Amino acid sequence: MRVSDRLARFGVGAVASVALVLTGVVSVAAQSASSKTTTPAKSATTQKAAPAPAKPTTAPAVKPPQTRSSLAASRAAAAERARRAAASRARSAQLARERIEREAMTPLYRRDLLGNQVPEVRAAAAIVFDPQTNAVLWEQNAHERRSVASLTKLMTALTFVADEPDLNQVVAVTAADMRGASTTYLRTGDRLSYRDLLHLALIPSDNAAARVLARTSEGGTAAFVGRMNEMAASLGLTNSTYADPSGLDARNMASAYDTSHLISFASADPVLGPIVRTSEYTAQTKTRTIAIHSTNRLLGDSLVGSGMDVLGGKTGFISKAGYCLATLLRMPQGPQVAVVVLGAANSTIRFWEARHLFNWVVGRSAGLIGGTEVIQ
Repeated sequence: MRVSDRLARFGVGAVASVALVLTGVVSVAAQSASSKTTTPAKSATTQKAAPAPAKPTTAPAVKPPQTRSSLAASRAAAAERARRAAASRARSAQLARERIEREAMTPLYRRDLLGNQVPEVRAAAAIVFDPQTNAVLWEQNAHERRSVASLTKLMTALTFVADEPDLNQVVAVTAADMRGASTTYLRTGDRLSYRDLLHLALIPSDNAAARVLARTSEGGTAAFVGRMNEMAASLGLTNSTYADPSGLDARNMASAYDTSHLISFASADPVLGPIVRTSEYTAQTKTRTIAIHSTNRLLGDSLVGSGMDVLGGKTGFISKAGYCLATLLRMPQGPQVAVVVLGAANSTIRFWEARHLFNWVVGRSAGLIGGTEVIQ
């Protein structure tokens, strides 16, 4: 072979070899570059979790500004809801009152040990007493000492008139008389007569008026309360003790038996009798007129022509005593009877139980079991 051919072959082979070598070098370089640019994944134990992409936030809705008309409509709607709620409460209260009235209007009876039908009174204690004969016609827990609330004012009035005061004398009401008085028509600085104070104490059961009577009496309030207890002892009311003249103090205690005597004494008094059977009165201070009404519902118009002649009465209530009533009644063409109800659950019951007791004793006097003359 010629040298030129060998060189040519050699040249071609060399070039090819050089090309192959260069190709390998390029491939290795490419792999090296690839290994440098691609980082191997870290293990799960060493790799930190990529932070979660932030949640898109929603801008709060912007309330449109209220106009005067929308504000007025909102207020009107609220007022209407309040009105309907008040009306609903009023209806519920009225229904409850009607239910209590219906239940109270129905007298309850039981059989005594002899089989006689006798009253079953919905109260803690009660009595029907004949002051002419001193006979107890019926009783329930009549000798149990109980808090008697404003029935206390009967003793306050009796003790006051026993001193024979000038009923036209004018006295002033002080701040101490008014403090915590609860029920009162008076104001600090009022000036009025003893006569008006007695009417205020006994007709609407004004607590401040009772305090003024005691405070302005000889010796002041403490001495007056002492005389109240002396009066109770002198009248033979052995289960009666008093701590204040108004009845707000729950330590004023008496029995239904004692109270039946007390209302009889007060109703027979020439000064107090007309007061405890008065349903309306007008008291006069130096600057104003005070119209008052009796708390004794038995004096109401509903009893006109019923045959029940109310000769006297007094109500009382504090939470410790419950609802109380002492009244003196005259039977149709017959004698007087004192009816006392202590510790009733509500005002309606005390008045209806007094009616039921009166009806029963009227029926008994006519020889009827349970009575047939019903006083509505």
